[in-house]
Amino acid sequence: MDVYISVDMEGIAGIATMDQIVRGGHGYPRSQELMTAEANAAIAGAFDAGADTVVVNDSHGTMDNLLQDALDERARLVTGSPKAQCMAHGLDGRHGVALFVGYHAPGGCPGVLAHSFSSWFTWMRLNDRLLSEAEVNALLAAEHGVPVGLVTGDDQICALAERVLPGVVTAPVKTAEGHTATNSLHPLRAQALIREGAAAAVKNAPALRPVPIPERLDLTVGFQLPAAAEAAADVPGAERVDEHTVTCPVPDLRRLMGLIGVWYGVAALAARTRLPLLDR
Repeated sequence: MDVYISVDMEGIAGIATMDQIVRGGHGYPRSQELMTAEANAAIAGAFDAGADTVVVNDSHGTMDNLLQDALDERARLVTGSPKAQCMAHGLDGRHGVALFVGYHAPGGCPGVLAHSFSSWFTWMRLNDRLLSEAEVNALLAAEHGVPVGLVTGDDQICALAERVLPGVVTAPVKTAEGHTATNSLHPLRAQALIREGAAAAVKNAPALRPVPIPERLDLTVGFQLPAAAEAAADVPGAERVDEHTVTCPVPDLRRLMGLIGVWYGVAALAARTRLPLLDR
């Protein structure tokens, strides 16, 4: 079986602050090591359960965080950005199961460093339901007939995954104590839990089913800055609901991911225009 692993950073054990997850922060180099170690735990668990191949997609921020020379040499790595399918890039019908490591709760919900794709989105909804990155990537996997077998991160994203991803194995490696505070397992304990969970997910993969893809795909985003919402509403088919909210129907999941990417860029550009004012 070919196994796909998407690795984010916010849900890694021991990580709780912005200093740890942003390149240039004092804690970032150590976070790279922790992220790589949890990726290796998932890779090892997949091979423990008989995986034939494993591909890992670096899914955090600039998507070049994993330490390549420290990554399990049995796995291939998808690194760098932008990537058309973002956190699910490289996933296709050859894969028997997808594993999501280091994930976090969606924007608008409690959880360590909770957000949905952009910290400049307040929240994201699909058909009027709050949407996490894990759910978006599960839909992209489902388009290829691939189920999600494992989600790791804090207690909030693991609880959400158990509600929306039937049969998923979860590995809660920390408990959310606030947006930038956590009660975490020791990294070695977290890695052991992830390895065990990955092995169980791969073994159980034949019994899993992909999530259903909705017939209607209406994306709605709450933008922190009105200027971002104003620009986002210029996308053809988009409608500005209020000062901070824009909604737009999309015909398929490829366009959904494309629209998220465009609005992500719009939100970041609007934020950058504010930064000089904050430094005055």
